[in-house]
Amino acid sequence: MHRPPIKHCKNCGQAVVYRLPDDGDTKQRAVCPACATVHYENPLNVVGTIPVWGDKVLLCKRNIEPRYGKWTLPAGFMELNETVAEGAARETMEEAGAQFEMGGFFSLVNIARVGQVHLFYHAHLLSDQFDPGFETMEARLFTEDEVPWDEIAFRTVGETLKRFFADRRAGHFSTHFFDIT
Repeated sequence: MHRPPIKHCKNCGQAVVYRLPDDGDTKQRAVCPACATVHYENPLNVVGTIPVWGDKVLLCKRNIEPRYGKWTLPAGFMELNETVAEGAARETMEEAGAQFEMGGFFSLVNIARVGQVHLFYHAHLLSDQFDPGFETMEARLFTEDEVPWDEIAFRTVGETLKRFFADRRAGHFSTHFFDIT
């Protein structure tokens, strides 16, 4: 699931070459031979929430690929000009149409092999009524025992939910940092 390499300069359109930049960088980068622009390829941030209503969490059934028809927490790619928390809130509104209050930070998950970092926040639902957007075919509340574990779209979501429910059983929430290899 690696992104395709950069082929053309975003500034002038010239075909780039992969080489060490002249600035002492130690990694090969896409460098424009015409205007000398160095193009960096960096990880993408996926941001979302763990929305809670009583003893239930809100999951969204995906209406898009990848993992069409599978369940996930409301989350997606962070946009430019927004904070991590703003992006997580936006994704929750877009995917679930939920009314909620943002809570504190919960987890950071590194997935280096696909160049992504997933970040999740607590969210307190203000209503059990949802108006999901086009990316979601269904938004539904689940107790821990009702979660369709075999139908969870992404390993990051499954691992985040497991840590959330374990923390809730323990009676206190921690901040989690982990890698998926």
